[in-house]
Amino acid sequence: MAAIDGPLELTAGDEIQVRNPLGTFRRPTATTGWRSWFTTVDHKKIGIMYGASALVFLAIGGLEALLIRAQLAQPNGQVLSPEAYNQAFTMHGTTMVFFVIMPLLAAFSNYLIPLQIGARDVAFPRLNALSFWIFIGAGLFVYSGVLMGHIPDNGWFNYAPNSGLSYSPGHGIDFWDFGLQIAGIASLVGAVNLIVTCLNMRAPGMTLMRMPIFTWMALVSQFLLLFAIPVITVALFLLMFDRLFGGNFFVVDQGADPLLWQHMFWIFGHPEVYILILPAFGIISEVIPVFARKPLFGYPFMVFSGIAIGFMGWGVWAHHMFASGAGPVTVAAFSLSTMFIAVPTGVKIFNWIGTLWGGKLRFTAAMMFAVALVSQFTIGGLSGVTHSVAPADTQQTDTYYIVAHFHYVLFGGSLFGIFAGFYFYWPKIFGRFLSERLGKLHFWLWFIGFNLTFGPMHILGLQGQPRRTSTYAAGMGWDLMNLLSTIGSFIIAIGFLVFIYNVVASRKNVLDNPDPWDARTLEWGTASPPPAHNYDVEPSATHLDEWWHRKYETDDRGKLRRRDKIEYLSDPNFDASSVHLPSPSYWPIIVAAGLPLVAYGLIFTYWLAALGGLLVVGGLFGWGFEPSVDPDAGHGHDDAPGHAPSPEPEPVAVGAGAEES
Repeated sequence: MAAIDGPLELTAGDEIQVRNPLGTFRRPTATTGWRSWFTTVDHKKIGIMYGASALVFLAIGGLEALLIRAQLAQPNGQVLSPEAYNQAFTMHGTTMVFFVIMPLLAAFSNYLIPLQIGARDVAFPRLNALSFWIFIGAGLFVYSGVLMGHIPDNGWFNYAPNSGLSYSPGHGIDFWDFGLQIAGIASLVGAVNLIVTCLNMRAPGMTLMRMPIFTWMALVSQFLLLFAIPVITVALFLLMFDRLFGGNFFVVDQGADPLLWQHMFWIFGHPEVYILILPAFGIISEVIPVFARKPLFGYPFMVFSGIAIGFMGWGVWAHHMFASGAGPVTVAAFSLSTMFIAVPTGVKIFNWIGTLWGGKLRFTAAMMFAVALVSQFTIGGLSGVTHSVAPADTQQTDTYYIVAHFHYVLFGGSLFGIFAGFYFYWPKIFGRFLSERLGKLHFWLWFIGFNLTFGPMHILGLQGQPRRTSTYAAGMGWDLMNLLSTIGSFIIAIGFLVFIYNVVASRKNVLDNPDPWDARTLEWGTASPPPAHNYDVEPSATHLDEWWHRKYETDDRGKLRRRDKIEYLSDPNFDASSVHLPSPSYWPIIVAAGLPLVAYGLIFTYWLAALGGLLVVGGLFGWGFEPSVDPDAGHGHDDAPGHAPSPEPEPVAVGAGAEES
């Protein structure tokens, strides 16, 4: 089959029509009901639960941000006390990094990776469930401390020795410490699972260089997690011993190095930036080719630039420490490495532009969020490169210029990419469209609100406003920019409410085509939403963008045309009972429930720790004796042995999007 090198000569509204060959889209019925969600090991359900819980934490983290901005809207703000302000920005940063962006990306990784590589499920389904429930336990544990009045107040980076008992009495830091340790276990378990899935469970013919770009970027981020999480875990353990057992790892007057925590935290913290951004890069690298009607420009360069970012991300951590007196040799080395890491990132930006160039662009809500990531992340990347100039960084550090920079990277980058994924993959996941009109309203509210919030912070930082201060005096020249920033934050909140309304209203936008965007990758060749076993027909791959090549070919004149016969991966008459999948299990949630009890016990009373330890050990013991596959208790199979096709629906145009109902 000839390769497709240029843009497709078809657009929405052309005379070629696509009918749905799959009949009614099948929704699992054997595991319906709320109880099934507590025992499921289906990667798709776990992905949905990751996403739903992360959106709840996004609402909480957003409320914390609104409190911060309300406090700073005018000089001498009285909305929050200095102590409450410290607690608010600590919880906001911790929530957004560990309980919003990471689990949202885990949601896409869990749901899409098996589908994109043609697998039935992940390599270790029960470990997948364990990872999710441990994450939930970590989030609930941290916020239970908030409800009990034990709120951390030292920033999401929690620098020691400031986080030691001498400077931070009470249990707020303890809840933060144990919460991140528990969340780290979830990340490690998930990383191992997804790495093994990508390397060992690909469909026949699905070579590494035929894997979709999202799977590649998610795989790189899992390797980063695998090596970064142990570093922060060691630091958290040392801090725990200092606070609870009289250790002296960070007690400077006992001979500890005052920079030890900073080194350990940022050796984790800078790879963490790429853990948070690479899968979002992967998402928009799936979205842009579909709506540009072109293959991804320079696929091998996109893959290897992602791998290069993963490697180079380990060599730039000390640029967070230029103001710490690290010395000229260290500063020079890390200044150079900070400049160099911009190169593979720039490669990706030029590849996205190359994909857009000459394409037949269709600006759906997903495409608008994807293109916005390219522009906003570019701004964040350019402001980041300025930090490689040590004299400039010395002035910029601990000012609002830094706040602007990392929000352009993590909000303008990660969150814009995640919401591009929501609008693009919602039909695949739920069999329903999100409204395009509401989606575009959401986009413009976020785009305007985001730039109005964080754009002025560049100016405030260059004018010298320090971050992490609860108020400022009148007459500093910061009043207008802070007011604009606060107005922008409330516009972002309104945009999020529009998205939530869109989700609720989407129940009436029923999908009538399993491949509504005329997409390129394998997951769009099965029903939407997919059955529990993902594919009725075992997938195989002979090309990059396998699903596209199954739909289109070039004729004798070199023109692209739709094939007369398309090899779909779903069969309305398939007998789902012939596929045995891992059975549901309640042991993962029992094991996960024991970890917060251990943490409560170490903080308050050892009896609780013993109880939690027994729960973990007992749960693992029961898990070990539970059959992983029970032919009589498969997860998510349709009850009926076969599926009769429904009457063929009306045709829809190639690439047609959601219609307003």
